Amino acid sequence: MDPGDIEGESFRMIEAEFFQQTGKAIDSFETAAFTVLRRAIHATGDFSFAENICFSTGSVSAGIEAIRAGKNILTDVNMAAAGISRNLLDSFSAKVICKVAEPDIAKLAKERNKTRSQTAIEEGMQENIGIVAIGNAPTALLTVMEMIKEGTAKPDLVIGVPVGFVNAPESKEILSEQEYPYITCRGRKGGTTVSVAIVNALIRLS
Repeated sequence: MDPGDIEGESFRMIEAEFFQQTGKAIDSFETAAFTVLRRAIHATGDFSFAENICFSTGSVSAGIEAIRAGKNILTDVNMAAAGISRNLLDSFSAKVICKVAEPDIAKLAKERNKTRSQTAIEEGMQENIGIVAIGNAPTALLTVMEMIKEGTAKPDLVIGVPVGFVNAPESKEILSEQEYPYITCRGRKGGTTVSVAIVNALIRLS
């Protein structure tokens, strides 16, 4: 089968099984929000995201508007940057930024007594960032929120879905209490695959 046909059939199966797997009706989600959720389920094979995913009011629209405005996307790890559909993003003249592996970041992190993830976010935020997508490092998500609180960063949308046992659930819980646009998921699940799926869904909606 053609890759596009495989994806289409996967989406059809997700929709067909959605109520049985989740107990939720598809139309209980806004259309655009379900499109994002469907891609997250497709990427993970996990219907539990229907229960765990959280959209703040206007979050999907905020992400779409940022992409259409040509604002850049900041990620916490290179794996996420590699997974984002740059061929589609190019049409909006937007870039994907990830600084964690840059040589200067390790030096700056040592000078600031911070992790590379924290420092990469601090430096990356200077580059016309519209969307921040965090799927791996809770410290990166906490740094994003601290910068917004301090007024040193103002992204249009924060996607915070770090996976793990230490600080990941807590950082996402803090994000879910904020008043600015966010997409997150409760609990320990998440990951780079999920953050990429959310971003790619937003790009396709733009």
